[in-house]
Amino acid sequence: MATLELLSPADQERLRGLRRMKAVALGALIFMAVLFVFGFTLQERIHAFAYVRAAAEGGMVGALADWFAVTALFRRPLGLPIPHTAIIPTRKDEIGRNLGEFVETNFLEGGVVRAKLASTPIAARLGAWLRQPEHAERVASEGAAVAQGVLRALSDDDVQDVIESLARRHLIEPGWGDPLGGWLERVIDTGAHHGAVDLAAETIAAWLDANPEAFQGLVSRRLPSWVPSMAQRLVDHTVYNEAVAFVGAVQADPDHPARRAIDGYLSRLAHNLQHDDATQGRLEHAKSTLFDSPGVRRLAAEAWGAAKQGLLRELEQPDSALRLRLRDALAEVGGRLEKDPSLRERVDTWVTDAAVFVVDRYRHDIASLITDTVERWDPQETTEKIELMVGRDLQYIRLNGTVVGALAGLVIFTIAHALLG
Repeated sequence: MATLELLSPADQERLRGLRRMKAVALGALIFMAVLFVFGFTLQERIHAFAYVRAAAEGGMVGALADWFAVTALFRRPLGLPIPHTAIIPTRKDEIGRNLGEFVETNFLEGGVVRAKLASTPIAARLGAWLRQPEHAERVASEGAAVAQGVLRALSDDDVQDVIESLARRHLIEPGWGDPLGGWLERVIDTGAHHGAVDLAAETIAAWLDANPEAFQGLVSRRLPSWVPSMAQRLVDHTVYNEAVAFVGAVQADPDHPARRAIDGYLSRLAHNLQHDDATQGRLEHAKSTLFDSPGVRRLAAEAWGAAKQGLLRELEQPDSALRLRLRDALAEVGGRLEKDPSLRERVDTWVTDAAVFVVDRYRHDIASLITDTVERWDPQETTEKIELMVGRDLQYIRLNGTVVGALAGLVIFTIAHALLG
């Protein structure tokens, strides 16, 4: 048996109780032995001591028999190689397998789990618990700690590789021509692009109004030197005025030829994106060039790094907006679970179905934890663990055996004496 120093406080208390009960059982055996000596010695002179001898004799037999039975569970009595002794250390693995099969058959069974969960108001209890602000805060804190651990454990290079792989598979490799052309065609059919054209015309008009000097020398510097300077300024001013007038006309006239030209161009582009191989090829080349450029890769890496650091900061601070929203959301969920019977029913059904699915699918794997754990235990250590748990109660068997043996011996002797005396 392990020493007190190597045991937990609970096991230390169990060991002390076991030793006390062993002493009591041994004391009862010694008491019967002393009674037997007195009874055997005095029975010739005092006939009543024959009954004492018979009771003591039966008590010793019962005590020894039960000592043998209890000891044989954990070790070989007196170290003798008696068959069917030291049952626990020699049959440890078989006991583990039987225990695992018992748990799998009687506890990890879909009907048992469903019946137990069906009688338990899981959603109602969860809702009442979550509705308390301190509980919602606790769940939010624990969830934030888990999320921080996951984020810190993630390798930035691995995350970038995964993002790039997903983007390449779902975004870059599929052709863009057909979907983009179809989308552009629907935009043109609904006239949704007119707002963009209006915005462009308004932006150009505002720029022209703010930058008339940009037209100085725009045309005149290309005229012959003999043209008078006044004529040169007049040409530039005329070009500027014509540009302002043109943009104003585009803004004012929804059916302006420039607008129709834009509509025609966009319609041809939508058609070519869907049906023209050359246009589709140019689009795919431009797309590949863009996504494969070092600048875009660097931008994606910087975006992930910034997002990760931002999330970590938000998760670390108890009063951050993210943590507060998470806490409020959890409390709101708790309140809804308390007030909405249909939601509680759905949650209870989902939890029950999920638990039954897990049990039915993994019941053998769960039960194997018991079998594998027992198989890894050292036989001597296993014996000591089990003896600490149940040994004290087993000592009562020895004590009861002593008392029952004494009474049986007394009754047998009394009946025999009455019949033969």
